[in-house]
Formats: sequence, structure tokens, C-alpha cells
Amino acid sequence: MEFAIEALISFFLVVAGVFGLVGSFGMIKLTDTLQRLHAPTKATTLGVGGVLIASMLYFLLIKGGLSFHELMITLFLFLTAPITANFIAKTFIQGNLRARDLPDSQGAYGWSVYDDPPKRTDDNED
Repeated sequence: MEFAIEALISFFLVVAGVFGLVGSFGMIKLTDTLQRLHAPTKATTLGVGGVLIASMLYFLLIKGGLSFHELMITLFLFLTAPITANFIAKTFIQGNLRARDLPDSQGAYGWSVYDDPPKRTDDNED
């Protein structure tokens, strides 16, 4: 039984290592900023998540106690990675939009937040 537990923990560590390696390789090989977003937000996040799952299984199955630290780190990681990717993408788009001639957005936040709905003109209004 102990071999099966160690094999399960080792499986999660190997899978995490593969995802981490693929994410790191993606950061090096991909050329565009928006392409590079996929490496840290998907592959590397899954790699760190695999290490944290292996750690939770180790403490639960071998040490006999439940560890909430890894669970909290996992939740924090899976909540913050998409938000960070969103901010990086918005910054990239904002930088590329400045080079073009765009009309003013008339909003308080500019083009990064589309807060200026188009004005509706109805012919039926008096």
C-alpha cells in the first residue's frame, strides 16, 4: 500500500515537472508577447499545482495530517494567474493601440476599459 501512495505522489511530481518544463520552454521559444502569455498562465500554473497536490497527498497519506497551506496556495495561484494574464494582455493592447490613429473614447479610463457606450439616436424621440 505504501508503494502505491509513493507512486501516486511521484506521478504528480513528474507531471508537474513536465508542465513546468513545457512552460519554461514556451517562455523561451515563443516570440510574441500574447503568445508568451500561454506559457506561464497555463503550463507553469499546472506544474506548480501538481507539486502542491503531491505535497497535500504526502501530508494526508503519509504524515496523517491535513495541510491547508498547500490548498490556500493552490487557490491563490489559480485565482491570480488569469487576472495577471488579463492585465498583461491589456497592457500589450494599449501599447499597440497608441501607435494607430484612434478616436478618443470620451471615457474616464480611455481605451483600456470600454466604459463609453455608443450614444443611441432614435428618430422617435421628441
